[in-house]
Amino acid sequence: MTEKLGIRPGDKVLEIGTGSGYQAAILSRLARVVYTIEIVEPLCREAAATLGRLGFSNVEVRCGDGFVGWPEEAPFDAIMLTASPENIPNPLVEQLAPGGRMILPLGGHYQELVLIQRSLEGQLSRRELIPVRFVPMTGEAETR
Repeated sequence: MTEKLGIRPGDKVLEIGTGSGYQAAILSRLARVVYTIEIVEPLCREAAATLGRLGFSNVEVRCGDGFVGWPEEAPFDAIMLTASPENIPNPLVEQLAPGGRMILPLGGHYQELVLIQRSLEGQLSRRELIPVRFVPMTGEAETR
């Protein structure tokens, strides 16, 4: 997923699904700054503490519903989801910068890894990459 997202050194990245913080740490070494959101409060707090303790100063962690993204920091050059929504979350598409890329597992029981790209003119394209199996996205994504 990281390779397909094509992170560049100046990129501002949004990650949905912080988990332990491992992926955010990797992204932070490729991008200028990483914003990461985790819906499970204890996991979020632990990841924030771990990332801080290990000196990942270009990672910002938020506890909350990733479905809505982080609008006050948008637009993002790259967005990565590590949980699978049934449908592509519109708030995240709206936060994708011109020239930006978003990668996500998409679907319910059957999932595909999907790459969304926004052209510099604002046009969206979608490419299905491979079948995958991720945990379902929770929060507002469950009602959409």
